[in-house]
Amino acid sequence: MFRTRTSTRAAYLTALATAGVLLLTACKGNGYDDGAGDAAASPSAAAAGPSFQNGTARQHNAQPNSGDLAPDAAPAAAPKKPVARSWVQLSAGRAGALDPVVANGAGFTLYRFDKDSAQPSKSTCFDACASTWPPYLVAKGGKVFLDGVPKSAIGFIPRDDAFQVTVGGWPVYLFSKDTKPGDTNGQGVGGTWFGVTPDGKKAGQGGGSGEQGGGTPAPGAAKPATSATFFDSAGFADPAEGIAGPGCKPVRFSGSLQISGTAKIWDGPNCTGTSREVQGDVKDLAATGFPAVQSIRFGG
Repeated sequence: MFRTRTSTRAAYLTALATAGVLLLTACKGNGYDDGAGDAAASPSAAAAGPSFQNGTARQHNAQPNSGDLAPDAAPAAAPKKPVARSWVQLSAGRAGALDPVVANGAGFTLYRFDKDSAQPSKSTCFDACASTWPPYLVAKGGKVFLDGVPKSAIGFIPRDDAFQVTVGGWPVYLFSKDTKPGDTNGQGVGGTWFGVTPDGKKAGQGGGSGEQGGGTPAPGAAKPATSATFFDSAGFADPAEGIAGPGCKPVRFSGSLQISGTAKIWDGPNCTGTSREVQGDVKDLAATGFPAVQSIRFGG
């Protein structure tokens, strides 16, 4: 009888241990782990990532005050500390001379920064830079509405307990000096900021021939320019001003010029006085005998 009770107890303990192993294995097989694996494998972590929906926010009845349409979501009104929205919208379209370019759900232009990187996606714009150029953030678990922008081009990088949107790998930003939808005041600023196309290239660059530099066209290029960047000093030294067409535009700086294509510059306001056609970058305007540029005309 003693042997029988011992055997029964041993059999019971063996069966209990086996069931525990099977239960643990089953849990791991359903996406859980014991804490030693990748946190992204956890359902709670996966659920935190933004989701995609085709169409506009209005078509999906998104709450206006929680996304791109919130009053403080406009670049000029954005708080100094970047704010993540519960939804964002990426729309492909035209803004000024930039066609195509990506805008947010309120129609404000999105920009990329040459000092960032796309492979891997990495932002270098923080603190004062991020106040001038608010990073485009979506909250964990938020939604991204796609309006003419391919899902394959969109990604995210962690930032400030949220996600910064990337287009073609490039982190994207708004510009605090864009005061109304359709503004492109950030185009060409410092020779490093450009509107972003739906595939992540620089908007207004004639197909991206200047993708790695300042937009210098190939020798002999004669395509009319749609934007230019003027610098206060020779050698493309800051401060700088980005200008986009069409038509005649005032110019503040006349030390040097970065431009992709051709345009006509004038030494008088409103495209009056003496004019000269420029093609491609000019490192020192004074050396060309044209030291006082006051206006530029795009498109002839």
